[in-house]
Amino acid sequence: MLTAIYKKVRSGYIAWVEEIPGVNTQGHTKTEARKNLEDALREFIAARRSLTKREHASRGSLIRERLPA
Repeated sequence: MLTAIYKKVRSGYIAWVEEIPGVNTQGHTKTEARKNLEDALREFIAARRSLTKREHASRGSLIRERLPA
């Protein structure tokens, strides 16, 4: 399970995922910040998957398995 952190600032909220550095965003409302954070997390995971495939494409087979949340 991941933890979303929200901080109220003058322009709304900033938000980040506590366990994953670099997944952060902002929004005018907490609801908007949450939606933006979910989008940022999805994009981060997609980018990491793509990078892993690119970096390891010619180095033999990888074993992938899902971790329980």
